[in-house]
Amino acid sequence: MTQTTDFLAPARLGRLTLPNRLVMAPLTRNRAEPDGTPAPLMVTHYAERAAAGLIVAEGSTPNPAGQTYPDITAIHTDRHTAGWRRVTDAVRAAGGRMFLQLQHGGRVSHPETTGLTPVAPSPVPLPETIFTPGGHRPAAVPREMTADDIRATIADFAAAARRAVEAGFEGVEVHSANGMLLHQFLADNTNLRADGYGGSVQRRVRFAVEVTEAVAEAIGADRVGIRVSPASTVNGVREDDTDALYDALLARLKGLGLAYLSLVRSDPGAGWYRRIRAGWPGVLIGNPDLADLSGEAVTRAAREMLAAGADLVALGRPFLANPDLVERLRAGAPLNPVRDRYFMYVGGAEGYNDYPTLDRQPSSESMVARDGARVA
Repeated sequence: MTQTTDFLAPARLGRLTLPNRLVMAPLTRNRAEPDGTPAPLMVTHYAERAAAGLIVAEGSTPNPAGQTYPDITAIHTDRHTAGWRRVTDAVRAAGGRMFLQLQHGGRVSHPETTGLTPVAPSPVPLPETIFTPGGHRPAAVPREMTADDIRATIADFAAAARRAVEAGFEGVEVHSANGMLLHQFLADNTNLRADGYGGSVQRRVRFAVEVTEAVAEAIGADRVGIRVSPASTVNGVREDDTDALYDALLARLKGLGLAYLSLVRSDPGAGWYRRIRAGWPGVLIGNPDLADLSGEAVTRAAREMLAAGADLVALGRPFLANPDLVERLRAGAPLNPVRDRYFMYVGGAEGYNDYPTLDRQPSSESMVARDGARVA
């Protein structure tokens, strides 16, 4: 891809032409129906953000055991597929393009949520409480996946990818980041196996590679991206050999012809970032870790990410709070601030579908929350 720092420049991604280089990152917001079907609120939410170069829809589970929290989306029944089709139809009608992230939580799950014992590479529980329909609960000890479990889960990912294409998505993103199941196989503190899926880095990357290969075979490699989070400690994972681990993973993936590799919370100054950029021959999506969410800071971070070798830039909270983020950045207009985190996960339109666009920006007098904070 032609290198540029202009995030508004068009780009190629697999079989797609993107109108700009801004990607709406996958954002779990707990707005699905109880069975995992996308709710009508989600149709509106995604369609309003169709100006993004690409939308990667929130992590959706490929099977019942993969569910993390209540009201998380899924993609393993006909009803899920039909629900997502309503979303993709609306986004396409608005001129947008979507991938769907496929996410299995592994040990980041609870029987009160799924009715099932969580599964994981090893019986190592999440070191913190987890939110369930009954509130926060101590994490359950997961069941170590058998060889049959591994084969079945790989097949479920491939089936979910086929459903995603049937639902109108342009492709899928395999979630191998943030302490979810695939990352649990990668990390040496959650993968204590002594078989072909544990021990050396070559064995610990095997499950993520086999899932990605199966998904690529199911729908075509140019429809498949993968997301990783090197050195992340989210959800209690730990990597004591990050460089060797991702060297081994990329060595297995780079010949597949994937659409992209996405890096969570990319720090262009980190040694692992430079190492991955140098070793990855395809499209790289960078995700800057933003402390400042002003328009100036977002613009600067996007340009720095592209200057550091990323081809596309994934943004989360800026897209959440600004349905017309692309237009605001193009015009140099102020950005809406993000509501309190409480509103991100409670369901309903508040803090989800009530962020104003520039043409319906409220007056300063109306930008006052019930507690007196400005919340535009």
